[in-house]
Amino acid sequence: MDDNTGTLDEALERLHVTGPEFDGWLTNHGPMAVESLVRGGQAPRVHRWLDHYEQRLDAMPAPGSPIVAADWQEALGDSRRLADWIVFFERALAERPWRDVLAEWWPRLLPGIAGGATHPVIRVGHAVRTLLTTEPTEPRLAELAHGLGYWAARHQLLPALTSLPSAPDAAGALDAVPRVADQSGGIRPRLAQIEAFPGWAAGPVDPDTARERLGELVSAAVRRYATHAHGNAVMLVHTATAPNAVLRTLPALPRSLWGASLGAAWAASAAVTAAYAPAAPVPVVSAGDVSPGELFERAAAHGDDHAIKFADTALDVGGEVALAAATRALTLIDPA
Repeated sequence: MDDNTGTLDEALERLHVTGPEFDGWLTNHGPMAVESLVRGGQAPRVHRWLDHYEQRLDAMPAPGSPIVAADWQEALGDSRRLADWIVFFERALAERPWRDVLAEWWPRLLPGIAGGATHPVIRVGHAVRTLLTTEPTEPRLAELAHGLGYWAARHQLLPALTSLPSAPDAAGALDAVPRVADQSGGIRPRLAQIEAFPGWAAGPVDPDTARERLGELVSAAVRRYATHAHGNAVMLVHTATAPNAVLRTLPALPRSLWGASLGAAWAASAAVTAAYAPAAPVPVVSAGDVSPGELFERAAAHGDDHAIKFADTALDVGGEVALAAATRALTLIDPA
């Protein structure tokens, strides 16, 4: 990341006076989008993009009562305590190394990966990627606190699930995910209908295999978007960006947590697939003669936060179909 101008820190400081959600429970994608823009060489666009985006955001809610170690389980998943959770993690990260805090809380938060439509884990993934590759400045540590706090407040378990026969690979497993019966309404009533997933990520695996299979899942989800995005071009972005957030976080975690991370990432990707996948695919439309850098510049100019983040993940995967998928997002999602 080339951020000698401090653009990312400046943008994060602007965003940290806003809440993780707005207009009820819509997610504030600002921190994730600006990290992607800076990472992708589009730092000069960041403040102009943010001038437009922040007009829709709400102020950070006021804290209520502090969360302490003795009552964290009671407060988990309580969205009314969102600001309390962020303060809790700000304090924890001021007192201990960020990797230690992450390692302690990752297994506690992982079962609720679907909460907030998977946005909290995605925000954490962007924050961790920054901390792994740059200096841990105060705004970047604060961003991890905001991401973890958001996740804790929106922690949500999926229904108890039946395991269906497994598939030989991630692409086949995503194809085998049953669609929910009622394809109307928001994500919460859709997730409540899920009854079963293919058992693709079931059972213990060694850490290196878990990482390899997680990469396979991200690649399969990106490529599937090229043929299935018409189900819901915005929401199906998360079938790829959520597991990629987990993949980006693995290097900061103890290897003993990698297997569980694979299982949770599969659950997140499969859940969004079940909720929004269309009944039938369409053919892949080529992106044409475009380089990865040119494609990301197009995404930055397009301006939609989901399109920017999906392009960021698609370029991690690489290849012709991934570029086609990112181009499809730019076609189907309305520009900002």
